[in-house]
Amino acid sequence: MWLIRVVEALDRARVAYALVGGYAVALHGAVRGTLDIDLVLRFSEKQFEAAARAFRSLSLEPRLPVTASEVFRFREEYLRNRNLTAWTFVNPNRPSEIVDVVLTHDLSAMKVRRVRVEGRSIKLASIDDLIRMKKASGRPQDLEDVRALERLK
Repeated sequence: MWLIRVVEALDRARVAYALVGGYAVALHGAVRGTLDIDLVLRFSEKQFEAAARAFRSLSLEPRLPVTASEVFRFREEYLRNRNLTAWTFVNPNRPSEIVDVVLTHDLSAMKVRRVRVEGRSIKLASIDDLIRMKKASGRPQDLEDVRALERLK
């Protein structure tokens, strides 16, 4: 399973992460289909570099030609001036294998819950944090996720 492979690579690289997208919504119990894996990281250059190494070990390449250090150091500028809200990695040989690192939220400000999937512990953002993130984005799918998550509370 793609999600398990990503989580194992992050754990091997000692990356502090939490799932925040459609997978997180589904693992909390709401029906949701998704293809990409959305994550938040602890904001540190070391964590961004470790995540990039973990993704490369899965044959994922950054969609933009920027290094982990550049993404970390210029994150605010990318958000403000380029509307770059996620650092995207994709497998060129399997385009459905996509990981987005959300740049708008720091893991250290979030509560994390662990769930077991196929015998593996996976970290996901709390329902309240997911609701806050999805309300802030305002996208129709995110607002639909908010309604589903609020029913689970």
